Amino acid sequence: MERMRALLHANEIHQAGILGKNVTVCSLDSGAAAGHPDFYGRICGFADFVSGRQDCYDDASHGTHVLGIIGGDGRCGGGRYRGIAPACRLLPVKVLDRRGEGEMDDILRAIDWVIANIRRYQIRILNLSAGGTKGELDAGASLLVKKVDEAWDAGLVVVVAAGNRGPLPMSVTVPGNSKKAITVGSSDGFRRRNGSVTGYSGCGPTKDCICKPEVVAPGSGIVSCAAFWSDGHYYGSKSGTSMSAPAISGAIALLLEKEPWLTNVEVKMRLREAAADLGYPQNQQGWGMPDLRRLIPVNEEERTNEEVYHGT
Repeated sequence: MERMRALLHANEIHQAGILGKNVTVCSLDSGAAAGHPDFYGRICGFADFVSGRQDCYDDASHGTHVLGIIGGDGRCGGGRYRGIAPACRLLPVKVLDRRGEGEMDDILRAIDWVIANIRRYQIRILNLSAGGTKGELDAGASLLVKKVDEAWDAGLVVVVAAGNRGPLPMSVTVPGNSKKAITVGSSDGFRRRNGSVTGYSGCGPTKDCICKPEVVAPGSGIVSCAAFWSDGHYYGSKSGTSMSAPAISGAIALLLEKEPWLTNVEVKMRLREAAADLGYPQNQQGWGMPDLRRLIPVNEEERTNEEVYHGT
């Protein structure tokens, strides 16, 4: 997380006191370890579409890791593993089982639930770090993309992972091929070798010739919250575009704290304006990697807190 925050320039935004306060981010994943100290007091609800349990839990750890990137406050590591929006509200929705696998029907029902509960939880952002294994032409995949578009049309900023099947063209996984959603690849998911590019991050275009992803963010070797811990070890490392997407969701939470009136379309355009070219082709990096100093300009009056936020 230290490297991720540094590359996105999130620390400078935290120093200005912008931490994602009063912004709810919903994540469709494997749930959340509600007892993790880095989430203390900020998990505002829970829904389980796998087992129907009422208590908030995570038997795969993937969802907890994603939530930590979005908004863990880092208290267990002295701030070292602080997430991008360490004061945002977190709403985990479980659609993946203990193996990290999910049923299409469960995901579709979960998105319907999220749309129906936008006002109740004041949801602004929907993060999907779970990608489909079906191709774009599969009927179930088409239903998922349609449902993601419905969530966007309901006013949510929908952020999805590009998937880990790159780097060949047309390797973005469903629902990353949605025309409306913000699709995120991994900025460190490519390697240049002998004049060619290898790596895992999903690349566009889609079958409809839509340029994807929109942006990229760090995704390799990201240390974030773990669902299972012992002897004070509260964190673990994971890699993939599943880690990149929540970084952008957290960045958007920071933006919406400062400018809560922005629509999802305006947020998307702001990301484009703030993106820095990393030198890769557009079908690999999209617009580039957002620089949060450009995404969320802060004036000198806001630069009053010289200490980096540690979540304590």
